[in-house]
Amino acid sequence: MKIWPDQKPYYSANQYYRQIFGEKVYKISLDIGCTCPTRDGTKGVGGCTFCSARGSGDFAIAGPMSIHEKIDSAIEMVTSKHSSNKYIAYLQSFTNTYGPVRLLVPVYEEIIADKRVVGISIGTRPDCLSNTMIKELSRLSKIKPVWIELGLQTIHQKTADLFHRGYDLAIYENAVVHLNKADIPIIVHLIVGLMGENYADFLATIDYIANQPLSGIKLSMLHILKDSPLYREYLEKPFPLLDEATYIKWVAEAITRMPENMVIHRVTGDGNRKNLVEPKWSGHKRHVLTGLLRYMKEHGLYQGLNYKGPAACS
Repeated sequence: MKIWPDQKPYYSANQYYRQIFGEKVYKISLDIGCTCPTRDGTKGVGGCTFCSARGSGDFAIAGPMSIHEKIDSAIEMVTSKHSSNKYIAYLQSFTNTYGPVRLLVPVYEEIIADKRVVGISIGTRPDCLSNTMIKELSRLSKIKPVWIELGLQTIHQKTADLFHRGYDLAIYENAVVHLNKADIPIIVHLIVGLMGENYADFLATIDYIANQPLSGIKLSMLHILKDSPLYREYLEKPFPLLDEATYIKWVAEAITRMPENMVIHRVTGDGNRKNLVEPKWSGHKRHVLTGLLRYMKEHGLYQGLNYKGPAACS
């Protein structure tokens, strides 16, 4: 069984950032006031149905503050947990490349100008990355590391239509090509247990992602949040959600199918407990992580064990 230097059976974000920066770094979540094309009427209203009212950035620092003040507040929130002086600014809420390039780029520049910020990770959609924006991101990446986080969630269009994603797989693939040409590392978000998807559907997404030119992935459970459109749908027509044991089994298998050089940035998510309706167990993030590590150890599982490679998946 392979174990990485941080004693995990996979290539974790902690290990990855230590290799880049020489020490542990922490992400601080910021809201820079963007919206989404599925919220403002361009491609729909209400956003993706699973998304919270705050664009799934419930823990991000928002409000009428300067960028410097937001960074200060975000750091203050996490200083009780550590004593690091290095932070990655995570633009988490909504779609953070959706808007005029001439207005957004100065915001990025102000963030990376802060000496405490060692890099910036920008959450966005693949249909909101113009050539001009990618060119600017490439320029900024020469100053400090820049990551782009894409909310793909699934490769299955039928499911994507159910939660109103608003773009097809070809749009994602085009964005990946252009970001790679610009040498900008990509982190893709996937949701485990999406409505209507079974184990085979999930593994099809995993095997597809495993052979994409990506830096890393993030995995999280489908949450039913009170302030999301999916909550109303769930009340009217409840659908089955994964239990904790099944979630752990699915994620463990997914990790074994990833190549060893792909960073596993997240293996579970924790929605805002005030708004979390189901599944209740997902609100105990540390417990889920401990359960996953125990399961993988007991079954001799580790990243890369079942990686098929591009030839096997073609």
